[in-house]
Amino acid sequence: MAWREAEVWVRHGLALVDSPHGAVACQERNPALRYDGRMEHDGRPEAGGPPPAEPGGWRGARTRLFAAIALSVVALDQATKGLIRGWLDEGETWPAGAGLIRIAHVENSGAAFGVLQGAGVLLVAASLAGVAAVLLLLRAAPAGDRLHAAALALVLGGAVGNLIDRLLRGEVTDFIDPARYPAFNLADSAIVTGVAALVLLALFGGARSRAAG
Repeated sequence: MAWREAEVWVRHGLALVDSPHGAVACQERNPALRYDGRMEHDGRPEAGGPPPAEPGGWRGARTRLFAAIALSVVALDQATKGLIRGWLDEGETWPAGAGLIRIAHVENSGAAFGVLQGAGVLLVAASLAGVAAVLLLLRAAPAGDRLHAAALALVLGGAVGNLIDRLLRGEVTDFIDPARYPAFNLADSAIVTGVAALVLLALFGGARSRAAG
């Protein structure tokens, strides 16, 4: 095989040096050869060419980052809810008489921030659809786009955290209770933060694209 590759290099060496089109033609004849756009005079690829792009789909560092953030959100959300249920009775607050914000044990049969009370089946279906949508968005996102992956991971982790409560308990535990505002939990906070980050990335990303164009 070595002499055949050497013959191909000799036959197409000038084309590889003079024109990228010749390199493409050579590579089509012999897929074992690679051309990165920079060639030495002897026809071999020059060392130190650009590294290959990170694979898309589900592989690569982006997916590892996504999984780490999402799992961390779920774990932290479930741990804090379990702590609140073991510490405070339902309806109990701490500290007593706090005016700005307090810790409270609230069981919520609705959606985030207390809306849609009693719509358990609808909310489970919506959560499952949201999880599927996030996974599809991650798969469709450009390879190496870690900011979008991190934002999507926050949304997914929050959705899964509240979904676990609804499936196992029929209601969601909230415990962050600001004055004059519905109680919420870490999963709700992760969802809101992730959605806000996606909006900002879309706005500023679109602005950069228009400026470049």
